[in-house]
Amino acid sequence: MASVTTIVSQLTSSAFLPATEFCRLSQSLLHWSQMQGPGIDLKPPPYALDALEPHMSKDTLEYHWGKHHRGYVNNLKKQIEGTELDGMSLENIILASYNKGDVLPAFNNAAQVWNHDFFWESMKPGGGGKPSGELLELINRDFGSFESLIKEFTIAATTQFGSGWAWLVYNDKKLEVVKSPNAINPLVLGYHPLLTIDVWEHAYYLDFKNLRADYISTFLDKLVSWDAVSSRLEAAKVLE
Repeated sequence: MASVTTIVSQLTSSAFLPATEFCRLSQSLLHWSQMQGPGIDLKPPPYALDALEPHMSKDTLEYHWGKHHRGYVNNLKKQIEGTELDGMSLENIILASYNKGDVLPAFNNAAQVWNHDFFWESMKPGGGGKPSGELLELINRDFGSFESLIKEFTIAATTQFGSGWAWLVYNDKKLEVVKSPNAINPLVLGYHPLLTIDVWEHAYYLDFKNLRADYISTFLDKLVSWDAVSSRLEAAKVLE
């Protein structure tokens, strides 16, 4: 298994990623590696597949988690078998393969596995509502109000053209909303992710057809686990 030092050497020698940028990325990499551990497996959502109904159906979870997410895991295992990536943690694979032409397909599948794990854990039965404590204080400080955060997050998720993600992140001791195309995620952008919504069409089509805005509204009003976001914020603060 390649060490983090080896990965640093590989990435800092790449023309695509400056060494100074990697220093910040590596902190997030190590943190998430410690939290999630090594191994490439299909992790089940932290609730039963029908637990988010009526806001997200069991059919959606069976297809989205059981087919799409499973497909990313299976494809990644095939792609890394016998390569230098074999045996690395998922997070190490993401960072080692980002913008590296010889293993770029592995990045796409690895990042999608990670993104989906993070997405499932961003929701809970009986979610939504409004956060409290320090998270709400930072939201009010950085966005002006909780309602302003919801508006900005909704705009990011709605205007992400094609497939991708919208994120609430912690960056330079502040909360920000960012969006990313395809499999790109905050681990390679240099941010600490706190919350995400999947806006690939397969995430919502069975329940909402082409009405992405309704899906986003339901996610924010009924599904978000602000407890998970608060826990991620506490972890991110340690690294800033």
